[in-house]
Amino acid sequence: MSMKPTVAVIGTCDTKLEALTYIKETVISSGRCNAILIDIGSYDPPNSTAIDISRSNVLSSLGGEAVDNSSRNGALDAMTIALTRTLSRLRSDKSIAGVVGAGGSGNTSVCTKAFREALPIGFPKLMVSTMASGNTSHYVGETDLTMMYSVADVAGMNPLLRTILGNAADAIEGMAVRSLERADLNSTRPAIAVTMFGLTTPCVQAAIEELEELGFSVVVFHATGAGGLAMERLIGEGHFVGVLDLTTTELADELVGGVLTAGPNRLEAAAQASIPQVVSVGALDMVNFGPPATVPNNFKGRLFNNHNASVTLMRTSKEECAKLGDILVRKLNKASQTKTRVVLPLRGFSGIDKEGGPFYDAEADRALLDALRGGALQCRIHEVDANINDPSFAHAAVSALVEMLRDE
Repeated sequence: MSMKPTVAVIGTCDTKLEALTYIKETVISSGRCNAILIDIGSYDPPNSTAIDISRSNVLSSLGGEAVDNSSRNGALDAMTIALTRTLSRLRSDKSIAGVVGAGGSGNTSVCTKAFREALPIGFPKLMVSTMASGNTSHYVGETDLTMMYSVADVAGMNPLLRTILGNAADAIEGMAVRSLERADLNSTRPAIAVTMFGLTTPCVQAAIEELEELGFSVVVFHATGAGGLAMERLIGEGHFVGVLDLTTTELADELVGGVLTAGPNRLEAAAQASIPQVVSVGALDMVNFGPPATVPNNFKGRLFNNHNASVTLMRTSKEECAKLGDILVRKLNKASQTKTRVVLPLRGFSGIDKEGGPFYDAEADRALLDALRGGALQCRIHEVDANINDPSFAHAAVSALVEMLRDE
């Protein structure tokens, strides 16, 4: 890569050329960055010297693969794959240090999916979009992709759009420059991934303190669905030497239908990466919903706790807990038994699942514990006669992880 970082400006040059050229020229005008323009349009391509990578060049990355151009969706899917491969190559070659897309729903769909799949967390990525003022979770996913609402349609130019696109150009230029000045996510200390929820915070805080005293860098992920997805992705990208997965509550939301699921592949990345992991049952006593009015009617009659105005918790049943135990066994048996430990708190899985607490249900907890104790689990189990938030439990979990790391 040259001394100046290069930003890739991406969009449909057949309909957005003026706006995209303006972003490119604004980035270059800073004097600190270079910029290239990549065309991902689908109509007649414009004849412009401002385009550095043509759509035909992008699509050439598909090789001889068949492209379905009979429908708009087919064409967009093909362009998404082609752009993903193009950006992956440019990043691998260290030819780009940041990306910015601009456009409507189709362009946003193509760009953001390619950004997510081709570019790691930490790589500067910005999307200026007409879709950015609504629910953007399906565009952002588990990544650090930045969305900027264009306010006006990205069509032609006007003073309002010029201001917004200028801000976007300045933002990606600043991110690209700074990204070269900073160290990457891997510090000089080995990093440990840890999962946390509000109701397992005391446990995690104690674990963090002990791990940092031992010389580790700790990255905490809030187990809110996106947090678990981000952690799994970063494990796969090789950022961690070990995982302290104390809070596996996202599995309950995936099973029962809560709003904080991390999808069906949660708790699989550490096994695939073959790194040590300590797993527990933090907050598996609950399923998460929004305000009370949003709880599905089929859950009427269940035990609820209003965590705050925006979060309603539902106690997992005995039957659900047994299923969660089976899920844990199935997932953990795919991992190396020498690199996996299960540490179980015998006196409750969260701050409200303890004797006298609103979610205390010894029978339901026992169903989960018994599913893990049933003999099918191949790795070692360590039981602690304490609530998960007791300091003795945090110490036991950290000790189990450190033991495996020392055996590496």
